[in-house]
Amino acid sequence: MTTEFPSTPTSDLWKPNRQRSQRVELIVKLIFGAFAFVSIVTTLGIIETLIFETFKFFQEVSLWQFLTDDKWTPLFKSAKFGIFVLISATVMTSTIAILVALPLGLLSAICLSEYATPKVRGILKPALEILAGVPTVVYGYFALLFVTPLLQKFVPGLQGFNALSAGMVLGIMITPLVASLSEDAIYSVPRSLRDGAYALGATKRETITSVVLPAALSGIVSSLILAISRAIGETMIVTLAAGQNPRLGLNPLVPVMTMTAFIVQVSLGDTPAGSLAYKTIYAVGMTLFTITLALNVFSFWFVRRFREKYE
Repeated sequence: MTTEFPSTPTSDLWKPNRQRSQRVELIVKLIFGAFAFVSIVTTLGIIETLIFETFKFFQEVSLWQFLTDDKWTPLFKSAKFGIFVLISATVMTSTIAILVALPLGLLSAICLSEYATPKVRGILKPALEILAGVPTVVYGYFALLFVTPLLQKFVPGLQGFNALSAGMVLGIMITPLVASLSEDAIYSVPRSLRDGAYALGATKRETITSVVLPAALSGIVSSLILAISRAIGETMIVTLAAGQNPRLGLNPLVPVMTMTAFIVQVSLGDTPAGSLAYKTIYAVGMTLFTITLALNVFSFWFVRRFREKYE
């Protein structure tokens, strides 16, 4: 005589586990959604503050004066509000920085991805990224006390505070950003593309320049634009090394004042809160935010277009 045990369907055994997994997944989604909501609310709060305070500034200063004046002296009795004085200095230091960071970062990325062995790559990449952790005030003093005296031996007419040394050190600071992100983009190019180029008789150099770099172009451009945004928003290096002399022009040998350096100057506490001079930091901040937003929008468009082209 045999005893038969009631059989339990397999789906019934997995139901509690499935329900538990669904609850855990729902909790995780809610947590992640809450963090995303906080970041969105913070961004909207920043934008609202900039717009509101900038609107109050333009109630006292015309937009035409803001865009056409050739001097920036909001703290003087005869106040002038030519924002292009600050924009020209910001563009000049950022351009110098990119001219330094682009070749250094891109060539470093190619070396790490295409030529270095895994062991060497594991050593060099963390060593390169250490530069990203150095405080910017250290870079500022490095530019002021080392780079500027060194350049003065070779560049006649270079003053103690100048845009050249500030831009060069700014480029060194953003080099790890360009190198790391570009290396990730190059390293992610499928091996089959390289093998196909080698099968057609291409050399390693021809494969890199004609196949790998075009395929990784969207990631390289994204890293470059992110580095430009970082350079435009940098504060301590340009404040310490470039000086605080608002001057319209593109001469890198003289002291200049960038947008971030002006914000630092006004935010030190000597300017009365609520005054017109104090409101200028919001107008400058809004200009800086607009430039950065335009760069990010261009980056998104460029990456999307070239990703579709190579897919």
